[in-house]
Amino acid sequence: MAELIDDFDWDNVGANGFGGNYNADQRAELEKMYGDTLTTVQEEEVIKGTVVGITDRDVILNIGFKSDGLVPLSEFRDLPDLKVGDEVDVFIEDQEDANGQLILSRKKAKIKQAWNAIYAALENDTVLEGVVKRRTKGGLIMEMDGVEAFLPGSQIDVKPIRDFDIYVGRRMEVKVVKINAAFDNVVVSHKVLIEKDLEQQREAILNNLEKGQILEGNIKNMTNFGVFIDLGGVDGLLHITDISWGRIAHPSEALQLDQKLNVVVLDFDEAKKRISLGLKQLTPHPWDSLPVDLGPGSRVQGRIVNVADYGAFMEVVPGVEGLIHVSEMSWSQHLRNPQDFIKQGDIVEAVVLTLDREDRKMSLGIKQLTEDPWTRGDFSEKFAVGTKHSGAVRNLTNFGLFVELEEGVDGLVHVSDLSWTKKVKHPSEVVKVGDKLDVVVLELDMSARRLALGVKQLEENPWDTFQTVFTPGSVHKATITEKSDRGAVLELPYGIEGFAYPKGLVKEDGSNAENGEALDFRVTEFSKDDRRIVLSHTAVYNKEDESNRSTNTNSKFAKKTPAGGAAQGEGKLSDLKKPAEKNTLGDLDALSALRDQLAGAERQAGEDKLKARQDVPAAGPSPDNADIQAS
Repeated sequence: MAELIDDFDWDNVGANGFGGNYNADQRAELEKMYGDTLTTVQEEEVIKGTVVGITDRDVILNIGFKSDGLVPLSEFRDLPDLKVGDEVDVFIEDQEDANGQLILSRKKAKIKQAWNAIYAALENDTVLEGVVKRRTKGGLIMEMDGVEAFLPGSQIDVKPIRDFDIYVGRRMEVKVVKINAAFDNVVVSHKVLIEKDLEQQREAILNNLEKGQILEGNIKNMTNFGVFIDLGGVDGLLHITDISWGRIAHPSEALQLDQKLNVVVLDFDEAKKRISLGLKQLTPHPWDSLPVDLGPGSRVQGRIVNVADYGAFMEVVPGVEGLIHVSEMSWSQHLRNPQDFIKQGDIVEAVVLTLDREDRKMSLGIKQLTEDPWTRGDFSEKFAVGTKHSGAVRNLTNFGLFVELEEGVDGLVHVSDLSWTKKVKHPSEVVKVGDKLDVVVLELDMSARRLALGVKQLEENPWDTFQTVFTPGSVHKATITEKSDRGAVLELPYGIEGFAYPKGLVKEDGSNAENGEALDFRVTEFSKDDRRIVLSHTAVYNKEDESNRSTNTNSKFAKKTPAGGAAQGEGKLSDLKKPAEKNTLGDLDALSALRDQLAGAERQAGEDKLKARQDVPAAGPSPDNADIQAS
């Protein structure tokens, strides 16, 4: 404790006031000494401050002002070794608050200094350093001395970045590329620094590049048509067809992103700076390693890699493919879509048909794995003339249809062999592709691999019966279905057609019969071989016309008279009238009655037979083919 001065003149002090004992010189010197310890400060200014004290919560700083300032200790986390006497930059927020305290901030000082450095870096194109704080949509957020900046994903590296998280917490050098002062947004780029370094490498690579050169690179990007490889500053394209000798649908089947591999330069466009690379060219061609004993007749197994309209390609070994033509997939002569036999990805077995090692071409066949049905020992017996079979209609033509009796065995049904009664103009009137059809073999030609088939031959020829029903002179009800200048087509009973000439269409009142009318017609001519019936309505009421019909010998259907007179086996009715023969032949009227009775009985039997055919469906073709049933 200080000693008390006993003889201190307190009255003198009180009389002169505080500092009253200083003369003018002493006062001036004292003010100068005091003024030198104070500095003039302005708010929102960054100045140097000296640490004069550290507490549990604050750091006391002397900035040469009339009072010291306090800064929260939390703003000095980046300086764990802070001690009294250290100098730091601080920002003056307020010279004197309501409590007369000087308010300082180190954080704001750092931010202001950082902005100044950012503007200077943009203007002077200098490099800044920052820490990646977090990832965000489309890129990364960096902190540079308290200022956050956006680093787009496309500006991180020259190659695409798939995982941004690996950069969080890493310090990176960047360049400022854009500043938005209104929103205090900063955009930076790390890629420009790499590109600058790679430019020199790129120039060195391009200057020394030549075809056939083998380079090492990393896969930086992958597409459907190939991969892009970073060769150390310059990119090259490795097309999908140059990855493997075999077929691949996507590069990912053989390669991976970021994979390091050796490639060979196939081509180089100096003007466009494009480099074509190859990988499969570094390995021998598979055709050169095919077994020597592989040739025509050899059996091979492989995977179907492509299916086209004309056939399929089978990969025998990777890089060696053979074509299986659609005609070599089945013994059937009816060509179908290859997709009906094979699908892409199938593992199949085939026989080598041809092999050209020089042109690297191979043709294969599948049907050769099974026996040719036409060369089977029992073929001629199984498909002998007269044998009956059932098959599917495979194709329709103007002249007929093709029926597949079994795999590889097709036969032709001519349009004339479809029906006994109906004149079929096109097979589509009777059947359609895919229908099942019963047929009979009409002709077999083993050498030409031809089968002639028939449908109507499955039934008895109804014209044998028609000739007993539609005898010349008989009258039948018929409907006119078609009329032209040449005559009319008539629909007769039992589903057959007849023909009437224009002169036979004149009715009794002198008018002509029209289309759709149903009238009585008399048969004037009948030909079983030509399947032709000629009728006349006029002959029904005109006896003279009937008389002319019976004596007409000019018709092409009339039997020719032999040189000896009457037709063979026939006599003349005039001979019956001779008196010399009257005693031997009997009464003429009785003979005529007997003849009419026999003809009527034969006709009635024919009609009963045709009626029975209509009542009972015929076996063979399906009920839908009515015209075939009628046959």
